[in-house]
Amino acid sequence: MLILIIILSIYFITIGALIYGFTKIKKYDAIGLEPKTEFTIIVPFRDETDNLPLLLASLSKLNYPTNLFKVILVDDDSKEKFLVPTFTFQVSVLNNIRISKSPKKDAIVTAMNTVTTDWIITTDADCVVDKNWLLILDNYIQTHKVTMIAGAVTYDCQNTFLHQFQQLDIASLQGATIGSFGIKKGFMCNGANLAYTKSLFQKLNGFEGNDKIASGDDVFLLQKAIVAFPKQVHYLKSKNNIVVTKPLDDWKSLFYQRVRWASKTSSYQSVFGKTLGIIVFTGNLACIWTLGYGLLHFSSSLLFLNLLAFKIIVDAILILQSNHFLNSKKTSYLLLSSLFYPFFSVNVALYSLFGKYEWKGRPFSK
Repeated sequence: MLILIIILSIYFITIGALIYGFTKIKKYDAIGLEPKTEFTIIVPFRDETDNLPLLLASLSKLNYPTNLFKVILVDDDSKEKFLVPTFTFQVSVLNNIRISKSPKKDAIVTAMNTVTTDWIITTDADCVVDKNWLLILDNYIQTHKVTMIAGAVTYDCQNTFLHQFQQLDIASLQGATIGSFGIKKGFMCNGANLAYTKSLFQKLNGFEGNDKIASGDDVFLLQKAIVAFPKQVHYLKSKNNIVVTKPLDDWKSLFYQRVRWASKTSSYQSVFGKTLGIIVFTGNLACIWTLGYGLLHFSSSLLFLNLLAFKIIVDAILILQSNHFLNSKKTSYLLLSSLFYPFFSVNVALYSLFGKYEWKGRPFSK
């Protein structure tokens, strides 16, 4: 009983700190400066013939001079070759040169060898970007001394439980990301919206040190950057900078995706990131135990049910403030997702310990 209260108390304090940190990162929406920064957008892909035209179409609508950005698509052994339509901006396709266990890291390194601009942005083939995506980045670069900028990612969801569960999940992840930056403990980002300089990448020796881990092209690089240049790594909290991607359409794919994300936690360089992972895992495990005890001993379970209710409320505050930033649509299935999430996350965490998962038809392991 005492252990349960201690675990959940630590959890409440930690999530409370992230909620506070979220409010400390102020929104930045200045787009009035004349564009100056040259960008190279790197897009690793595999079998994305349906999604790439949507991404390129959104890039063609950018409110940014076409001579100041170029796109490099890196094909990781697609079954069907992608034929690039003609655009007013430069688009090239490279074949991925595999040298490690991580196709995505290899794709970025492959592209990096041909990059001539100092600023690089990575995104995914199944994304679309805001028309002011590059403009807001350029203005932020002009007004801040930065070498890496993390940005937000959200989903374009239908009103189904599977989709809304993913939206609330990514809202919690983005809330934790922004909150951690707000308390100066940044440890996480999303490679679908990450900008950094080529010179920083070279100073950090790229992905050296984690190239044997299949996932984590974004997180590990960010953690290395924060250790080396903590004041030059920022989070850009702007609706103009949000990248929109697609949710998955089946639970198996979602489970494997989250296992892929969770499998890199044990290799984090960030002590805060590792600690937070343990706190969240034990908090959700305690939630399952509390729920089970409350159902089996209903007459004496008032304290347990109050603890469970308080956890749901604390989680909801972080999720709702993050989701309000990410998404203008009405929040759905919040209570049901809150009850289901502990079971889902604990299973993901335990399964990830084996280090094996499947992604895009390929088996991976640590």
